[in-house]
Amino acid sequence: MAIVKEGPTLELMWNIIRGRTEGISKVTFVPQKPDFPEQIPYEQPLPRSTPEKEGVSSERIREMIDALAQKKTLHLHSVMVLKNGKVIGETSFYPYQKELWHAVYSMGKSVVSMAIGFMIQEEKITLDTKIADLFKKDLNFISLLKLKNLTVEHLLTMTSGVAFNETGAISGNDWVKSFLESPMHHEPGEFFEYNSMNTYMLSAIVTEITGETLVDYLRPRLFEPLGITRIFWEKCPKGINKGGWGLFLAIEDMAKLGQLYLQKGKWNGTQILPEEWVEESITKKSDPPADTGFVGYGYQIWMGKREQSFTFNGMMGQNVFVYPDIQMIVVTTGGNEEFFNSNVMQEILESYLPKPEETGGQLPENIREYQKLKDLEWNLSNPCSKGKKIKRGGWKRKKEENDLWIKKARELDGKRYQLSAAHIGLFPLMGQVFHNNYTEGMKEIGFAMKEGKLILSVQEGEQKKNICLGMEKAEVQTLDLNGEIYRIAAEGRFSTDEDGREVLTIVVSYLEDAIKRILKVIFYRDQIELRASEVPGKSIILNGISMVTAGFMDHPILKKIREKGSVDIIRLLLESAIEPKTEGKEKTEQEEESAEKQNKTGL
Repeated sequence: MAIVKEGPTLELMWNIIRGRTEGISKVTFVPQKPDFPEQIPYEQPLPRSTPEKEGVSSERIREMIDALAQKKTLHLHSVMVLKNGKVIGETSFYPYQKELWHAVYSMGKSVVSMAIGFMIQEEKITLDTKIADLFKKDLNFISLLKLKNLTVEHLLTMTSGVAFNETGAISGNDWVKSFLESPMHHEPGEFFEYNSMNTYMLSAIVTEITGETLVDYLRPRLFEPLGITRIFWEKCPKGINKGGWGLFLAIEDMAKLGQLYLQKGKWNGTQILPEEWVEESITKKSDPPADTGFVGYGYQIWMGKREQSFTFNGMMGQNVFVYPDIQMIVVTTGGNEEFFNSNVMQEILESYLPKPEETGGQLPENIREYQKLKDLEWNLSNPCSKGKKIKRGGWKRKKEENDLWIKKARELDGKRYQLSAAHIGLFPLMGQVFHNNYTEGMKEIGFAMKEGKLILSVQEGEQKKNICLGMEKAEVQTLDLNGEIYRIAAEGRFSTDEDGREVLTIVVSYLEDAIKRILKVIFYRDQIELRASEVPGKSIILNGISMVTAGFMDHPILKKIREKGSVDIIRLLLESAIEPKTEGKEKTEQEEESAEKQNKTGL
């Protein structure tokens, strides 16, 4: 990926390393994300069938889903398998819920491609339309000369050569202007260079020409015909849908989009999207790097290694894998430890796909194997299944664990701890950066028992948040993050560490995203140590940070620091920012009363 060496980007990185995230964004934050609109009726659910009726064995589908579940680095949230347009396998991975929408990241790029197909069909643009002609009012003479050969097709194929990429999107409010004034890495069309801002500009083109946002333009043309009613797409500060990321869709709606392409743009007997556009968009136009796990790139769509296969791909496991040779689709959401697929997920699921000659006609009904598949799907999506059999005396042991939880929870009731440093947020670092929603960090945490449940109370800046911690299963609830509403599932577990200290491990899963926050509260005397980590973990975040810190790392002073010893100080600082820790001291009743008085008097 291209790297833009911009001061604001490096300043952001330096503030993150120092543990300061309050007010560090150069992009104006306005709350956007609503709560999931479950009150809106879900339309046109896909038909369900058994694998055998569609010519595939239940055993094969069960083994595929089980293999994906067993791979520790995948952290899958949901899987859906289609054959002949019918769902033959589906599950969510506890505590995730396949009915909720989910951040799909770059999978949204393929949806933008569909919008361009409609625009071309309506003769609003062509592949050869010059970007300079569309944004003349925003161009100075130098930019006009520089971009004179840049076309819509170059944006679609990731061959624009423009240096302003996704890292620059965190440096200011006017992304169109920054893109148009950015230097060029190479002439348009020379070679593939993945850049989410190419897709953003395609979204900007839709808005520039139609006066509508991308979502509003697509609603009557794509979403309504397919029955996609629950959709959210983040906007930039100028009100343009981000295009390259920021889209939230339910997995079944992701599957509908894949099925539309498998049917050459036809839905319910009606040609929704031109067949010619579908064919062109899934035909190789440029060569992506081998480490992406793909062999070609069309119009915002990836070509797979399997013949004819193509993918709508989003980082960390948001995928619509389409296999025309066997009329199958596999859709996934997750929080994987990979930006792309790097062959891991693809290799696992494709090793279980049938060959074309193995899928002709129906198979004999196999009630036993089909029940095994349904049992696996249920077990993966429910909290009581941990993959362990109940041992003799198991129910007694479970009661003892419950009694211990209640005892420990009651001991914490009413306790509050003042943290020595406020650089740990409830929102993971990756979520803060991707959604431009930065935290002020936790100043205090406390505990209370309410109706037999343990409540974690957190103060971040001036905001106070209460999170109910489940014991036997995660408690699903909403969390307000600076006015944006997220569905979370929170659970806690007591244990002891190697020094015999009591530890409360808290897991907060963001059910609509690829991320989760893990907090470990270690108790000793009247103090605590608070350690934080997140999933996806340190390795993928450092990999992503490396894309925006090249100029930062090459600074002469920092290079000297690294060269003086065998330890990479900068990497250690980054790691400590990703997995921060702090200490806290229990607040006395007098301190609580004093703080309450100050709040009342405003002092």
